[in-house]
Amino acid sequence: MSNIFDKFINLMKWPVALWLLFSLPAFLKSVDYFRFADWKYLALFAGFFCFFIARSFMDSSARVGMEVLAHELTHAFFALLTFHKVKGISINPDDSGGNMSFEGEGNWLIIIAPYFFPFFGMLAMISISIYTIFAPMNLILNGVMGFFIGYHLDTVWSQIHEKQTDLPKVGYYFCAVFLLPANLWMIGSMMAFNSRGWQGVLTYQRLISYLNDKNFGYVLNFLGL
Repeated sequence: MSNIFDKFINLMKWPVALWLLFSLPAFLKSVDYFRFADWKYLALFAGFFCFFIARSFMDSSARVGMEVLAHELTHAFFALLTFHKVKGISINPDDSGGNMSFEGEGNWLIIIAPYFFPFFGMLAMISISIYTIFAPMNLILNGVMGFFIGYHLDTVWSQIHEKQTDLPKVGYYFCAVFLLPANLWMIGSMMAFNSRGWQGVLTYQRLISYLNDKNFGYVLNFLGL
C-alpha cells in the first residue's frame, strides 16, 4: 500500500509545486480579506510578538532541542499519513540533529514536511478545537495562535541553510518553487482558523480557489484565448 502511495505522491511532486507557484498571487491577495482590526487579530499579533520576546530569553540548547524534536515529529507524522510504519525517532545528544526511520521507500512529502508544515501549530489548533467544545474562544487562545505562527516562521527560517541534508534530496529548484507559497498557505490557514475555527480554514481554501479562478481568467484573456 505505501509503495503505491509513494509512487503517486512522487508523480505529483512538480504538479503540486507548480500549483502552489500559480497560487502565490492568490495567497498574497488573500491578505486583503482578513479583518486585522478585529480584536482576534490584535491578540494574534500580540502572541506573535510574545514568541520573539520569549525566544530572546530562552536557553539556546532548549530552543534547538525543541526545533529538532518538532522536525523529526513532522517527518514521522507525514510518514504515518502516507501509510508508512515509523520504526523510531532519535535525537542527537548535542542537539545537532536527529533521525526518523520508517519502513518503505518514502516520498518527497515526508522529506520536505518540516519546512512548511506547522506541526506544533496543528496540535494547538486541535487542542483549541477540543477546548471550544466546552467553552467559547477567547483572546488568550487567539494569542496562542499568534505564538505558534511566530514559532513556525522562526523554526522554518532556522532550518533552511546550506548544511541541511533534506533539501538536496528533493532538489534546490523544487524548494525554490515550493517552500514560499506552501508556507504562505499554511500561515493563511492558521490565521483563518484564528478567525472562525475549522470553518474559517474551509472558507480560506474556497477563497484561494476563487482567486485562482480569477487569475486563470486573466491569463487566458492576456493570451487571447
